[in-house]
Amino acid sequence: MAHDEIKAVLFDLGDTILNFGKVKTTKAFLAGARASHAFLKELGQPAAWFPWYFACNLVRMRIRYLISNLTHKDFDSLEVLQAVGARQGVHLSPSQWDEFAWLWYETLSRCAQVEPDLRETLSTLGRMGLKLGIVSNTFVSRASLAKHLSQLGLLEFFPVQLYSYEYHFRKPNSEIFRIAADKIGEPLANIIFVGDRIDNDILPALRSGMHAVLKDAYTNAGKPTPPGARRIRLLSELPAIVEQMNAAAQPTRVNP
Repeated sequence: MAHDEIKAVLFDLGDTILNFGKVKTTKAFLAGARASHAFLKELGQPAAWFPWYFACNLVRMRIRYLISNLTHKDFDSLEVLQAVGARQGVHLSPSQWDEFAWLWYETLSRCAQVEPDLRETLSTLGRMGLKLGIVSNTFVSRASLAKHLSQLGLLEFFPVQLYSYEYHFRKPNSEIFRIAADKIGEPLANIIFVGDRIDNDILPALRSGMHAVLKDAYTNAGKPTPPGARRIRLLSELPAIVEQMNAAAQPTRVNP
């Protein structure tokens, strides 16, 4: 049976490209609060008593997170930080706000690990003529994620990046997969989606008409691979899978 040729690969971000594992988020949030609070003091900006500063940001962020889970719409964490800052009299330039947001995320970014040969894997996929992109459910600002990927030497590989907080829906909503296909310029049937979540990544990608590859992670440990999907332990297995699928997509020659 012939298959559609693979011309693009879209990746989830957390625990697919960036392997965070189980993170102590409150501890990371506290470190971010300390770093951002010190940043405000260095700039001569109003810096509230630290316990109050920490509590205001934590409560506001948790409320927005709860609302996002109820509405299935992600929020812009930078907007939340700016709202809390405005109440405390903070005034920053756009570039300073980006740095401020990064300081909140930086500790968490240091928890992430990537496969040692990931750049080589992505380079190989590029040499195969494949377009690459990211589709991620997140409330972390685009600027912070770009800085993180840039530090890892990965940003150049992903000209297409869709982050759910910039839309009114998130995975598993099929609309975000259709938008991603449009932005990367290939039909859904010619795209592989790689992710770690069966519910948010694999099943909706298959329903949308994409191919799907499940990457092993703690989020799917012990769970069976959904019918129609493939499973990998490492992203370095992807080039061989694409080659195999594209070989199967070639028309069979009939000797006269």
